[in-house]
Amino acid sequence: MNRQIEITEAINYIKTHLYDQITLDKLASHVSYSPYHFSRIFKEETGLPPLYFVSSMRLQRAKELLLNTNMSVRDIGLEIGQQSLGTFTTRFTNSVGVTPAHFRNTQDEAEILLNSLQRLDGITDPLQSANNPLSLKGTVFTDEEFEGVILVGLFPKPIPEGMPLYGTLLFSLGEFQFKNVKPGLYYLFATSVSWGMDPRSFLIPHRTLRYKPTGPIMVNGNKQVPYQDLHLRTPQLDDPPILISIPRLMNNFLQRVKDSNRKEIRTY
Repeated sequence: MNRQIEITEAINYIKTHLYDQITLDKLASHVSYSPYHFSRIFKEETGLPPLYFVSSMRLQRAKELLLNTNMSVRDIGLEIGQQSLGTFTTRFTNSVGVTPAHFRNTQDEAEILLNSLQRLDGITDPLQSANNPLSLKGTVFTDEEFEGVILVGLFPKPIPEGMPLYGTLLFSLGEFQFKNVKPGLYYLFATSVSWGMDPRSFLIPHRTLRYKPTGPIMVNGNKQVPYQDLHLRTPQLDDPPILISIPRLMNNFLQRVKDSNRKEIRTY
């Protein structure tokens, strides 16, 4: 097997055995590798260690169960291997940005937020203006037909979970930037939501166009960060799940616009 086939085999095994006990030894054995070698190539291809990938897939499954079943939050936690309700709630909240109970009840809110954004189509993020060594600039493009919003974020880990350290929302393909980025190591991710998309489709974004980085971005404050080209494309099997709550990111953007408008009114 070549490397990509091996990773595909491993991820399909994870999906099939998601409710079972999955160990590094089992995954490595499934593709006839030593645990050390398998762990290394898996992380090179997906960006995540194998068991972190498994944990993330289980949280994505929890999101699906919250929206598509009447199971209690406790039972869903048990279903994905979390013995403690508190542990499950904390892990879910840290990765998604809202509690399991809140996530379960956000479908109507998600639709309202998307409609609000469509009415604001063309508004620029109030935070997007800077030209200094600590700014990060780039362009978002795609080969697919697309009309909607694009969410771009800098994350501390190679997976879009938790709130981005810096984030913005675009109403069209083209340029973006983050200003006053603190020195550090970041991972740049992007995804998109088409106008009129069913809320479930971006609450659990299996099919949204996305960008996954090939590696981290270093911001050191001494020189301009290299210009970033973000090619939005259809999902691939080895993409890490998008765990962060997209409606929460939408709401944060709308709040920034409201706050900016209030400041303009006071200034005037």
